[in-house]
Amino acid sequence: MFKPGPFTQENWASKTINYLWKAFLGGLVFFVLFVWMVSINFLGLFGSLPDFKALENPDSELASGLYSSDGVLLGTFARENRSPVTYEELAPNLVKALIATEDERFEEHSGIDLQAMLRVFVKSIILRQDAGGGSTLSQQTAKNLFKTRTDASSGFLSNIPGLRMLIVKTKEWIVATQLERAYTKNEILTLYLDTSEFGSNAFGIKTASKTFFNKLPQELTIQESAVLVGLFKAPTYYSPVFNPENSLRRRNTVLSQMVKNEFLTEAEYDSISKLPIVLDYQVQNQNQGLATYFREIVKADLIKWSKENLKSDGSAYDLFGDGLKIYVTIDSRMQRYAEESMKDHMKELQKAFYKEMGTRDPWINESFEVIPNFIETAVTRTEAYRLLKKRYGDNTDSIDLKLNEKKKMRIFSWEGERDTLMSTMDSMRYYKKFLQTGMMTMDPATGHIKAWVGGIDHKYFKFDHVKQGKRQPGSTFKPFVYAAAIENGYSPCYSVVDQPVEVYIPGQPAWSPSNSDGKFSYERMTIRKAMAQSINSVTAYMMKKLSPLIVIETARRLGITSDLEEVPSLALGVNDVSVFEMVGAFGTFVNKGEHITPYYIDRIEDKNGNLIHQFTPKKKPAMSEEHAYLMTYMLRGGFEEESGTSQGVASAIRVGNELGGKTGTTQNGSDGWYMGISKDLVSGIWVGGDDRAIHFRSWSAGQGAKTARPIWAKFMAKVYDDARLGYTKGPFPRPERPLSIEIDCDKYEFDSQQNAGFDYDAKKNDF
Repeated sequence: MFKPGPFTQENWASKTINYLWKAFLGGLVFFVLFVWMVSINFLGLFGSLPDFKALENPDSELASGLYSSDGVLLGTFARENRSPVTYEELAPNLVKALIATEDERFEEHSGIDLQAMLRVFVKSIILRQDAGGGSTLSQQTAKNLFKTRTDASSGFLSNIPGLRMLIVKTKEWIVATQLERAYTKNEILTLYLDTSEFGSNAFGIKTASKTFFNKLPQELTIQESAVLVGLFKAPTYYSPVFNPENSLRRRNTVLSQMVKNEFLTEAEYDSISKLPIVLDYQVQNQNQGLATYFREIVKADLIKWSKENLKSDGSAYDLFGDGLKIYVTIDSRMQRYAEESMKDHMKELQKAFYKEMGTRDPWINESFEVIPNFIETAVTRTEAYRLLKKRYGDNTDSIDLKLNEKKKMRIFSWEGERDTLMSTMDSMRYYKKFLQTGMMTMDPATGHIKAWVGGIDHKYFKFDHVKQGKRQPGSTFKPFVYAAAIENGYSPCYSVVDQPVEVYIPGQPAWSPSNSDGKFSYERMTIRKAMAQSINSVTAYMMKKLSPLIVIETARRLGITSDLEEVPSLALGVNDVSVFEMVGAFGTFVNKGEHITPYYIDRIEDKNGNLIHQFTPKKKPAMSEEHAYLMTYMLRGGFEEESGTSQGVASAIRVGNELGGKTGTTQNGSDGWYMGISKDLVSGIWVGGDDRAIHFRSWSAGQGAKTARPIWAKFMAKVYDDARLGYTKGPFPRPERPLSIEIDCDKYEFDSQQNAGFDYDAKKNDF
């Protein structure tokens, strides 16, 4: 029979030590076994881990960047607004603030900080105190990169309370040690900053620096670095925008950690901690920055390109996550000048429009009477009305009640955004009164679009007036009539009398246009002068000599793609066209007769800078070099002929320069145009109301010379003043071969037959 030995203190201590050792060894074996099972996802119980290939090439979502021709980031396309950064692009104080606050022993451990883990265990488990996190930067990077805490990486056992966090932590330990073997410390730190969220739709340090301080990461000061590092604890709670007091307190905590780790002195802390937080806060979105309308147009094209082009593995490109680098032809400086010129002029033009409008509504019919129920009809085409119709059906009283219910809203004004109370009907009535614009500038030799302004403010007016919108070009279409004439043997010196002209087409009433002032001078003038003064009767005469079919064929070759009707009034621009195609067509004149379809995407690279796609312009010969030069000579008439419609342009850009231009205004003044050319640039500008019924009451106030031309003049002055751009004044290049006709009209000998048409009976000379 067994008899236990006498109890002694030494015996008890020995047994206790043996028990603890066994427990420790058993726990160690269990832990090692547990880690092994997690690492291989034993029986699918724990959820998967990233494989080594994924560790070598972590697949975090990166915003695709849109870069201008001069290397400026215009905007990004992303689900998460994130742009990658390199270690060399980080401010040293940012690195010090991060290490001091998030991982003091970052340089010493190999992914797991045992000392920090012991501190957390003792304080959190035994003493029930808040000990903070024990995760290293390597572990946090693993969490950011591979989403270790999402349902996608969970296994069967992850649903058990308490066990889930142990599995998650184990995965992060495993991945952290693997990251330490695959990357240098600098690379891990950079990965962490690249993959962290800072709030305000900012992912990654590069985007965060831009969002909160409008700086690059290497430009951050000590206090700015501390603010951003402080956001890691809780981006919203410590947001310098939404919780500035919390942010200031947290910033100073980060600074004190830098003192503790000897990255700052006490004296430096005392000085910096007293400074306020100074922000330059701009949440990046598609309504802010340069070229907002252009970026939306490009985005649609890139989405289509992504679907049509595949990676080497057969998968489609992801515009919003692959970190593509898209280089476009827009020059950020010229884009800024275009936007500034537009805003300067449109702000004053809107004042003039309000002044002329007075207390009357601007939506008027051909008799200049206010159109009844204009707003009531317009609102039925809105999304707000469709939603109310879906909700209330035919209950018009409920729909009207909601449409007239006032609510808080922020509205656009040329004096800046303002908060007010408005109903949907009030808002519709307010916004319909604004004049809009579209402007595009192109390098005719390359087809590169250098500036694109689609409207007055993308946040409040989404419609693009460069490529999406089409309006009647008025007299800016006349150069196509004269281009057809030049190609058919007529000289710029060919003379015509400004008198009534009737054009007959079988089965249609006679067309006999009046001039813009309703008068005829009965003066004999060259067609160059007639185009310079925009005389309708002479253009109608040339259309009668040529035929609409010939003019359409010429316009098509030059680059007009919109539908054109085979009618005589085509000569005066009655068919809708876009600014985009008009600029491309006028570019043909400057580019020695070769048409280049305007284009704006130069190339696409992957996130590592490898070329994926190089875009090339579409070119085709459209007219001879001599005829193209003669058309630039014709367009110069607006500046050089007496009473030319470009005479009002300031001399600053005219002196020592050859410029060409053509104004255009529709019959009721609802559309004002200007097409301007130099030896290096071609620009097109349209101005008008979003609805054709909205326009100045007087034709003279709404003409293109007053609504559109000033934008071009302001823009060109800014371009010439910026020597960095390389655009200089000078003549249009003359063809190397001598011209086959005389363009000095004083020396021109008129053929006795050329003007015989003025004596004919128009009724006998129909088409």
